[in-house]
Amino acid sequence: MPVTSEAAATWTGSLTEGSGNVSFSSSHLGTFPLDWKARSEGSETTTTPEELIAAAHSSCFSMALSHALAGNGTPPERVDTTASVTFKPGTGITGSHLNVNAIVPGIDAETFQRIAEEAKAGCPVSQALAGIEITLEATLA
Repeated sequence: MPVTSEAAATWTGSLTEGSGNVSFSSSHLGTFPLDWKARSEGSETTTTPEELIAAAHSSCFSMALSHALAGNGTPPERVDTTASVTFKPGTGITGSHLNVNAIVPGIDAETFQRIAEEAKAGCPVSQALAGIEITLEATLA
């Protein structure tokens, strides 16, 4: 049975002078601010669409990798993933870099790398991002 997730955004004003916010149907954390300056120059206080994509990509990949490792008979104790999504004004989103560090008892580095690459390819968010370059750096802790 399909599950539909929702987020809503409100924007007022022009692209460069305006601002907005985004909220998630599942969250009681309120709204998160958006603006062009944060998107084009970076910010530690204002979110961007790319940060939201990074959150989706890192969480989806972590789940896909955990599932694949368990299927290999080597379930992880912990999987920490950071996704870095790059936005170039005038071009768009150009890539997502996954950096994963995992604690996986009973697995060798070569097998871990193979499973991580397979999880990257099989992750539904990776598949949705098929139009951009996705890179992976995977290490065992």
